[in-house]
Amino acid sequence: MFVRHLGLLMVSAVTISAKSYLREAHKGGRGVASGVPGSRPRLVELSHVVRSGLETYPGLPGPVITPFLTREESRERYAPGTEFEISRIEMVGNTGTYVDAPAHRWADLPDLGAVPLDRLADLPGVVVRVPAGTRAVDRLMLAPYEVAGRAVLLHTGWSASFGTAGYGGPAHPFLTADGAEFLVAGGAALVGIDSVNIDDMSPAAAGWRPAHGALLAAGIPIVEHLTGLEALPPEGFRFTAAPPRVEGMVTFPVRAFAVIT
Repeated sequence: MFVRHLGLLMVSAVTISAKSYLREAHKGGRGVASGVPGSRPRLVELSHVVRSGLETYPGLPGPVITPFLTREESRERYAPGTEFEISRIEMVGNTGTYVDAPAHRWADLPDLGAVPLDRLADLPGVVVRVPAGTRAVDRLMLAPYEVAGRAVLLHTGWSASFGTAGYGGPAHPFLTADGAEFLVAGGAALVGIDSVNIDDMSPAAAGWRPAHGALLAAGIPIVEHLTGLEALPPEGFRFTAAPPRVEGMVTFPVRAFAVIT
């Protein structure tokens, strides 16, 4: 509670010695709701902006955003002084920060129209801080964390290169097969990562995608291309990444965000 109260992002455990106790009215703290009437929880943006031409995943086309009805055209349809704009977007589901439904990997499992809302919204969250330079996030790295019923967010720092040629390169961080199995066995509700893929895309992986396979088979949605995870405390927040409820779609962009409680 002390670590959370001070907003210390890189601390997972603390030993306090030479304690003394002072009775004082609680005044709140950084990143923690103060309980003062009128105070509001803090919202943290965790998704990339989607714009025309955005390259998210190597080899996939960027979105094309155009007007369907311009303001000028709408003036001919409505009363004087009344105008509207309607936009059209053409894109693949793997655009920006997006969620993978189980049907992305397994044809007989739920698509975005059928994923339960309690797997996507208002989930208690935990951030796994991945040491700089680490590629493989494995079971041992995840073992200290309580993951049951939580959105487990892997903070690798890779999002800093989003939009550059290096972002989709083979050196990106990923979740290993045994790491994915640990999260399944531990009952994680959702898993997210701030990297180009939750699986290894290097030539050594030979096209295998064990993290996608294990997580999605267990009904655990995957959110890729997160950003801003450095602004979150290790826990004490609620996570949401809900896409439109589109039947037949298996991936789709989300407005991912956290509420620090």
